[in-house]
Amino acid sequence: MIQVALNGARARDENPAIPFTIAEMAESTRAAVAAGAACVHFHVRGSDGRESVDAGDVAAALRAMRQAVPGTPIGVSTAEWIEPDSATRHAKVSAWEVLPDFASVNFNEPGAVELAQLLISRGVGIEAGLGSVLAVENFVGSKIGPQCLRALLEPEEQDMAAAVAVVGFLEAFLNRGSVNIPRLLHGYNDTAWNFIGIAAMKGHDTRIGFEDTVVMPDGKSAAGNGEIIAEAVQLTKSVSKTRAAN
Repeated sequence: MIQVALNGARARDENPAIPFTIAEMAESTRAAVAAGAACVHFHVRGSDGRESVDAGDVAAALRAMRQAVPGTPIGVSTAEWIEPDSATRHAKVSAWEVLPDFASVNFNEPGAVELAQLLISRGVGIEAGLGSVLAVENFVGSKIGPQCLRALLEPEEQDMAAAVAVVGFLEAFLNRGSVNIPRLLHGYNDTAWNFIGIAAMKGHDTRIGFEDTVVMPDGKSAAGNGEIIAEAVQLTKSVSKTRAAN
């Protein structure tokens, strides 16, 4: 499975094609799904262009996205930097009336377990964001793993050797804790494209899009999420064929 990560916390000047408005996000989602994305992760933006977890902003964005790609699972971010106060963030998520299919919760952040439990109680799938020792320790220790949709293995290190080492630790910790939910492996910036191939070799799900990279493998500026996903599909197919042959 390849997931498209539409926008993240990126700024417009990083790539003019990054979708910020609801119309842009809907069109970018349509192109990414047409290119082969199986599901969508995005950061909701308010009318001021800033990231948001406010109920009205979430509802407006989800309605537009679902109209653009009916039947495609769509998830949103609940990252701490969007709403730094954990109690306020919990209250805002509690107020959601239009619910995403899934939401990412970073388990290195205060209130992560309680926020995940709230979302699960409302029928929202959880992508458990695991990028550090603290995150995976909190996640495994919470015993919430079997109730979650998938574990996101998302090292922030930009050196590939260091990033691969972190992934190895995360997987070992999940294995020791007998957390056997699907795993989605992805990189960021310098490691984004390399981890597409590594995920395919491991048989893991993966993701890519403007949240994770603004350039193509050759370093050229990406024209859109559709182009990024199309390239990732081809790369995954190529690696998967090699894996099957061996």
